[in-house]
Amino acid sequence: MKQVLFSLVMGVLLFSACEEVPPEVKPFVVDPDDTSGVQTQQRQVLIEEFTGVRCVNCPAGTQAIQSLLGAHGDQLVAVSIHAGFFSPPYTQSLYDFRTSEGTSILSYLGEPLGFPTAVVNRKLFDGEQDLQLGQSQWPYFIGQELATPPSVKIDITPEFNAVTRLLKADIDLFIEENISESDVRLSVMITENGIVDYQLTPDALISNYVHLHVLRDMMTSYDGNPLTEPLVDGAEISKSYTLTLPDGWVADNCHIVAFVHFGGGSKEVLQAHEVEITE
Repeated sequence: MKQVLFSLVMGVLLFSACEEVPPEVKPFVVDPDDTSGVQTQQRQVLIEEFTGVRCVNCPAGTQAIQSLLGAHGDQLVAVSIHAGFFSPPYTQSLYDFRTSEGTSILSYLGEPLGFPTAVVNRKLFDGEQDLQLGQSQWPYFIGQELATPPSVKIDITPEFNAVTRLLKADIDLFIEENISESDVRLSVMITENGIVDYQLTPDALISNYVHLHVLRDMMTSYDGNPLTEPLVDGAEISKSYTLTLPDGWVADNCHIVAFVHFGGGSKEVLQAHEVEITE
């Protein structure tokens, strides 16, 4: 009887020893003391407005975006890109808001048929022929995008030296679900608010127009830098970029805008985020 019991016990032990134990997958857990807001970050939608100082109807588009920002707060990220036919400055203009990146982005996303115009999350919506959307369409498609949870969350940590004017941006991406697309990219922009200069309006050419969300430069390629790391649920990816701000830019009015997006046939933005440079 003892021999039988011994055999049974050994059999159980051998079976247990050979049983495969699956690896433990630990999802990303944000430090409870973290104050960046990544843990509770909601979907944030990117709207890229294409404009120009010679565009008589564009101030109405800017006003509409300001109203949308008032309604959605931090969940809407706005960038104003001066590119195309209406973008050359006047002879009396103080600034030339055009950038090589902005011109390339306009070509990349497609020329608009009219103004005001903007692209929402670089997404081709059902029933639309191209990415450019008229002003009346912005609220509906922004609301549609806000209804979906983010598949990636973004944290931006700026470090700005007021003496050297060197800006460093640490970008941390927190993947919330498996992303199977082969071409996923990160774009990082610098925008500036409160720039006073000439603008054509329906009433007249005025010298004291306040330009908002102006694309100043990019810390990545105009079409984004590829993310080569595995984009699996729970992954954390960190990137760092540097840029020296020109003397004419007001650092206190500048923002870093980062967004993750596809880079193939679809250019759709998965998540956007914005912070002030001098927080």
